[in-house]
Formats: sequence, C-alpha cells, structure tokens
Amino acid sequence: MSESIAAANLPESAAAEFAGLLSSAAASGHLSLDAVVHALKDVEFDPEIIEGVRQSCAAAGVVLDEEHESPVPPEISVPQRPDGSVVVAEVDLDAPPIDEARVARAAAFAATIGDDVEEPSTRRTRSRSRVSESGGSDDPVRLYLKEIGQVPLLDARQEVRVAARIKRGIDARETLEQPAESDVSGKLDAGDVARYKRLVRDGDRASDELTRANLRLVVSIAKRYVGRGMVLLDLVQEGNLGLMRAVEKFDHTKGFKFSTYATWWIRQAITRAIADQARTIRIPVHMVEAMNRVKRVQRQMHQELKREPTVEELAEEVDQPVGKVREILRIALDPLSLDSPVGEEDETNLGDFIEDQNAVAPVEVAVRNLLTDEVAEVLHELSDREQEVVRLRFGLDDGRPRTLEEVGKQFGVTRERIRQIEAKTLAKLRHPHRSDRLRDYLETS
Repeated sequence: MSESIAAANLPESAAAEFAGLLSSAAASGHLSLDAVVHALKDVEFDPEIIEGVRQSCAAAGVVLDEEHESPVPPEISVPQRPDGSVVVAEVDLDAPPIDEARVARAAAFAATIGDDVEEPSTRRTRSRSRVSESGGSDDPVRLYLKEIGQVPLLDARQEVRVAARIKRGIDARETLEQPAESDVSGKLDAGDVARYKRLVRDGDRASDELTRANLRLVVSIAKRYVGRGMVLLDLVQEGNLGLMRAVEKFDHTKGFKFSTYATWWIRQAITRAIADQARTIRIPVHMVEAMNRVKRVQRQMHQELKREPTVEELAEEVDQPVGKVREILRIALDPLSLDSPVGEEDETNLGDFIEDQNAVAPVEVAVRNLLTDEVAEVLHELSDREQEVVRLRFGLDDGRPRTLEEVGKQFGVTRERIRQIEAKTLAKLRHPHRSDRLRDYLETS
C-alpha cells in the first residue's frame, strides 16, 4: 500500500489522508472521484498527480469511478440527427446574445420583488405571458443556461488543436516576458515580437474557446452539490474558476481527454468553496482536517461494529482525548436557524420549541408581583422611619442590603440605635396579623 501511495507523489499530509481513503475503499473495491477530490482539496493538481492517483488506485485493486454526467443540462434542448448524434448547428445561434449586464439586471429585479406586490396567481399569469411573448425568462439561471447552450461542444480532435494553440500562446508569453538582457529576448527583432504577440492573442482566444465549450460540464457537476449550503449559481461560479485553472494547466500531450481532466479541477474548486463558505461559522482548516479524520474513522468503525461507536471507542481509535473528540463532534454539527420553519404550514419556527433556561415562568412573575404588593401594604402600617430602615437593611428597593453602620450614617444616629429600631420593627412584622399574610407566599415558593 505504501508503494502505491508513493506513486501519487502527494504532500505528506495529503498522502496520509489518501492512504486512509484507499484503505477504507479496499473492502468494496470502488472509490468515487468525489471522495478523492474532497480528500485532496488542498493539493494543487497536475497531470502527474492525477495519473499517480489513478496508478495508486489500480495498484491497491480499487476502481476509481470518474464517471460524470453529460455536459448538456436537461433544461437545454439540443436537436439530434436520426443516428443520435448532436446537431450543434441547428441550435438557435441567431437569438440575440444575452450579456452579463442583462443577467445582473434580471437578478436585481427578481431580488426587489416582494410577496406584497401582487397576488401570487396574478404574478404567475404575468410571468407566463412574459415568457410566451418574449420566448425567454427573467430567471438568471435559465438565462445563463440558454447562453452557454449556444456554444458548440468540441470533439477530441478539436480539443487537441485548441490546446496546442493555448500551449503556443503560453510559450510565446514566457518568451516575451524574459528580461531584455537574456539571450533569447536579445535576439528578437520587431517582426519576431509581433509574431509572438499574435501567438499570445491566439492562445487567449483558444483558452476562451475551450472554457466556453465546457461551461455545460461545470453546470452538470455543480448540480450534484446543491443542498450543501450554497446556491446553484455560486456553485457554478466556483466550478468555472476550476475550469479556467484546468484550461491553464491542461497538457494535451499526456493523452487525457480534457473533460476528464477538467472534472478533477471543477470538483476540487467546488469542494473547496463549500468547505470555506457553506458554513455560517467558518471552521479553521486544521479543525476541518480533524473533523474529516474523525468522521472517516467513525464510518469505518460503524461498518466493523455494525453499530455507532461510542465516543470513548472513537477516541481510542484516533488516539485523542475523549474531551477533544467530543468537541470535534460538536463542532461538526451543522448550525440551524431559530427561524427555520417547522411543519408543512410554516406557521411555527424552530425557536418556538427551544426552552429558554433563563426565562422566568409566568406563575413565578405573578407571585413575585403579588408578594411585592403585599409587602408594601404591610410596611405601610409602620412609621416612615421604620419603613426606611427595613427597606435599607434588606435591600427591598435596589436589591443591595446595607450594614447597620451605613444606615446609621444615613439617619445620623449610631449603629446601635439602628439595631434597636430594626429589632422593634421585625417584632411588629412577626405579629400574626401581618406575618400570616406573607407566610402563604413562603409556603408557595
């Protein structure tokens, strides 16, 4: 196993993660590309690493599943010939181009529409009439799908030609960017510089052509990740960044089909984005790695034990303190909004079912209010000085009891005199006429 892992030429931390992944997949004999990309999401892919991963899987007797969906989203209707081949030329290429500004305006317009503008049935009717009249939609997703659906796909031979143009453009740019005192740059005349600049421009056009021809592949992959904390358009945007990186790194001389190679980059870009952006509270990278390790071991132990492992068993397996593992499992939980609707009617929220540990029961509030009123009536039967002494000594007004000395200073008498007044006042309050009215509250509490 160690020799097969070494063939992948991975960094040490990623190699350990990939080794655990291969070990867990050995029983079934199959390993999904999603799992590999997730484990290697921090690795900078190149053709050598991808081929090394494939060789490692083959050496371990594990089949790497690199299947991906058709790059044509189901929302886009593409005509076909009787033999089943795609007729790209029959797509409506004469339709007015949909630029990014129009998409942005459509998204902004949709965001400003509130439910209180008009009745839902009226909105649906107006929406249907707009679609039927214009033949389009104001939905940004559909606008984008229609836009990319107008770009023809490339076959294998076209991909090689386009990739060769990209490579020539990259080489030409490197030549032009060499220092003026270098041997190569010093030998270039005006004609050579102009020729290299043309190659650079042609390479840029080829990069754009290869990128646009594979935008549908990004959509087909991004759809698999919907529901993981990011909306489809954001997933597509992240996947497009991965696609652009794949175009930049693609080497057609290695014998790869571009779509297979690009799939690795697209999935990695989306996986990274979900890890960084999907959670409301961002988790540090080292903690994410610890969570992934604990979850992987937890799955393995579940298969072996035929039950969920206890925290103690899990901690022993990962060689971590029980408290640390318990903290990792707690952080791994997805946060929920207290405003999340509960039930089909959406009339109640999750917060309605969460107990407030610090809240005072309504009965207790009522009893306290009644007791306060009762104490005030009892004290009202005392003299003004007696009332004030009791209020200060027991903190009835502000909750802070005063000492005999503090009360004495306030009245300008000795602390002994205040003690005498307090004792006399308490004796009055202990009279059954007054104490019985308050005793019921003590028994209730």
